[in-house]
This record gives sequence, structure tokens and C-alpha cells, in this order.
Amino acid sequence: MGSLNGNNHSGVAFTRQKPEAASHLQEGITLLLSRWHGLQMAVQNQWGGHDSFQKSQQLAADIFFWLSQSKALQIEDLENLLHESMLLSLNTEIEDGSIEEVAEQLMILHEEYLHGNS
Repeated sequence: MGSLNGNNHSGVAFTRQKPEAASHLQEGITLLLSRWHGLQMAVQNQWGGHDSFQKSQQLAADIFFWLSQSKALQIEDLENLLHESMLLSLNTEIEDGSIEEVAEQLMILHEEYLHGNS
């Protein structure tokens, strides 16, 4: 994902963690978000404007940074991050329960990331 390479946050994560674990986390986030119907609808229909795709990439970068920086995360915080990003950046209100599902899958990726770094 190109936006992560230029992101100021990514260098911090890579210096503290094993690169293969960080790469696996990044790929998992990208795959999960690419399968999230609500996000993909917002991007395809440009509900967040002409730069909706870039906003979805920024969301992935923000999630990567958030998951790679902390070991003690609360799923509610991740759900709030997803909800606020979808609402404020992509003008999309998600009420189908998918935010909770995506957050749960992201927490699984986070656990795998932690185990890959121990």
C-alpha cells in the first residue's frame, strides 16, 4: 500500500517490530478492508469526495499505526476509530454490524502480530 511508505508512522513500527510481522499485519489490514462492503461502497460511489480511495488508504495507514504501536488495545477504541473515519472522512453511516465484525477481525490480526514479535 503506497500511502504507508510515505507515512511518518510506519517507520516507527518497523524499527521496533520484526519486518515480516509488520508486513503481515499491513497485508491483513489491506485484505480485510478490501472485503468490507460498506467501505468499498463508499469508495466506489465517492461518498467521501473524489479522493475517497485515498481516504480509504489513509484509514488503512491509521489502523496499521494504531495496531502496531500498542499491545493493550480495546476493541471499543478500534470500533470508534472505524466509525468516526467512515462518518467523517467518507460520509458513510454504517449500521449493519460490520464495524464490529471488522474490528474483531482486526483484533485477531493484532494478536497474530504480537505473537509474531515475541
